[in-house]
Amino acid sequence: MSNTSANAANGARRVLILSDKVVEFIYSPTVKQRFGHVDMVISCGDLPYYYLEYVISVLNVPLFFVRGNHAKVVEYSTCGERRAPWGAVDLHRRAVWHQGLLLAGVEGSVRYNTGPFQYTQAEMWGHVFSLVPSLVLNRLRHGRYLDIFVTHAPPWGIHDRSDLPHQGIKAFRWLVKTFRPAYHFHGHVHVYRPDTVTHTRFHHTHVINTFGYREVEVVPASLTARQPGPAPSTASHREDVTP
Repeated sequence: MSNTSANAANGARRVLILSDKVVEFIYSPTVKQRFGHVDMVISCGDLPYYYLEYVISVLNVPLFFVRGNHAKVVEYSTCGERRAPWGAVDLHRRAVWHQGLLLAGVEGSVRYNTGPFQYTQAEMWGHVFSLVPSLVLNRLRHGRYLDIFVTHAPPWGIHDRSDLPHQGIKAFRWLVKTFRPAYHFHGHVHVYRPDTVTHTRFHHTHVINTFGYREVEVVPASLTARQPGPAPSTASHREDVTP
């Protein structure tokens, strides 16, 4: 049995997650050689639409995204103008099912100036609460609330910083603790030091900063709850937080 077949049999999917930084070898034909085996791509924001469209066209897999705080309302190129990457699925305030995985997302960061994709903590609570009916319906239909929570900003107190632009979101921390997704992928906090913590186990959830790119084998939350196991191999630094 091939690795792809084995992954499908146990519910696992290979996922390429991108955020914040255009990676040269991904924006080139070598992306097919390195990531041609992935089942899907997720963007955690602050990436140009042309970059995401290139990945879609070369890998020929679904791409799900949220916008970052530096995203443009309209992006212009030689192909015209666009308000979202062509062919990608916007997860903001949405819960979707794909290949046996349940995904939901929230865009943007905490508000620190007049940018279009910035929100107060109260507004972020509104975004999160808008997801609750769909998550409850997921529980009724699939036996679990959520597998992957996708955001640009990190949750409050995990991978965030003390300066206002990089503060974590309180509502995200509540959602992760309450609905127990297997994974919370975020970006926004750039990683420059090799000792930066980029992976934290928070209760039942692997919270991973995906700055640049990460490749993760994802399994549904119902399986990870029974098998807490080791951290995904792509997370270079880890800590455990349980309060």
